[in-house]
Amino acid sequence: MDKSLKQKKLKNVTREELNNMDKNVLVDRILQLEAHNSQLKNIISKKLTNDTENCSEVNKKMFDFNKCHYRRVLLRILYFGWKYQGLAVQEDSTQTIEHHLFHALIKSCLIQSRETSQYHRCGRTDKGVSAYGQVISISLRSKHPPEKQHLPESINSEMPYCKMLNRLLPKDIRAVAWMPIPDDKTDYSARFNCKKRQYKYYFPRSNLDLDSMREACTHIIGTKDFRNLCKMDVGNGVTEFYREILKAEIVPVDEKDVKEPTSMYYLVIEGNAFLWHQIRCIMGLLLLIGQGHEKPDIMTELLDIEKNPRKPQYNMALDVPLNLFHCSYDLENTSEWVYHEDELRLVIATLQGDWTINRIKTTMIRDTIQHLEGEYVKLKDKNEGNTNDKIDGVMAYTDCLLQGVKPKLYTPLLKRETCSSLEERIEYYKKKRKLITSEVAE
Repeated sequence: MDKSLKQKKLKNVTREELNNMDKNVLVDRILQLEAHNSQLKNIISKKLTNDTENCSEVNKKMFDFNKCHYRRVLLRILYFGWKYQGLAVQEDSTQTIEHHLFHALIKSCLIQSRETSQYHRCGRTDKGVSAYGQVISISLRSKHPPEKQHLPESINSEMPYCKMLNRLLPKDIRAVAWMPIPDDKTDYSARFNCKKRQYKYYFPRSNLDLDSMREACTHIIGTKDFRNLCKMDVGNGVTEFYREILKAEIVPVDEKDVKEPTSMYYLVIEGNAFLWHQIRCIMGLLLLIGQGHEKPDIMTELLDIEKNPRKPQYNMALDVPLNLFHCSYDLENTSEWVYHEDELRLVIATLQGDWTINRIKTTMIRDTIQHLEGEYVKLKDKNEGNTNDKIDGVMAYTDCLLQGVKPKLYTPLLKRETCSSLEERIEYYKKKRKLITSEVAE
């Protein structure tokens, strides 16, 4: 093999360079990358195992968990998921919310292990997604025996769960409050007993047609088949795409600041449960509608499965602005969230510090934009001649919220190429499983 190609394959290469490579060189490169990937997975897996074993060893020395009392609780967690790979633990990454959460739970000796903690999460948020209202159900070590846990004084004198966890968690993951689960509801689950989930998706006003976006929101209310407004997860057995949307509205963050291009709004959407990437697909469509590329009734068209059985290819909205804001439980009618005043004050103070730094950055960027816009208008005025017409500036605040490359010419959704239908996907995975089964048998 040519020596220069051997050296080249170790570097980052462009798509064009890959297209020009010899087939054997590409095969060697893929094999090398797979070996490297496998090596990294083993290193990370070993580190995760060692961390867990070390925490478990400390637990064993400090506590005989067989003699400990336990209390079933709901625990409310907030996190900013921008730099994380999602909520759920992954075998090849330590950058997940659950990795840090269980590291803190085990190191603080509040649980012995994940397997014995009766853990459930309300919503499995994806990479980049944040949460103010994530809720988990779990059995934590308690000061009090079960027969006394219903007494008010036992709640006031219970272990400071949030304080203990926050001393071990990263600053962008915080335990906010906990709620006792009554003895007669020991199987109560943060996931299965959640009555309603509310998400918010934040965006600037820019030059969006908010009235059209609001009209489009009315078309998705109710129980409908959302297969064209989500990413179909047939490979994991999801073949039912009916979901009920209880609420979908476009709301200003500040009622006093609604007219500027930089005025902030959010889509607030509520439902019993959501499909994979459902909200980001809905928001992607709303942005197209707000930009004037589609009419509000495109929502109705895509929800008509008989008329449009295949999803047209379109880009969903960016992950960063999405927030699991609130999860509702019937338990809240009889119990209250337990806050610790000093700990809550620390959480607020930390968030205020983060807000200050980010607001300063935002203000600096906005100030720079305003000065550059002035130069841009003068340049256009000079190039186009001095007229009395108002010169339009740049208005691209929301362009970054739609993933993928922005085309020069817009193609209407219903005229685009479509994805495979649900039936075609089901058939594909049936054949794939048969093939895997036959290979294993051989």
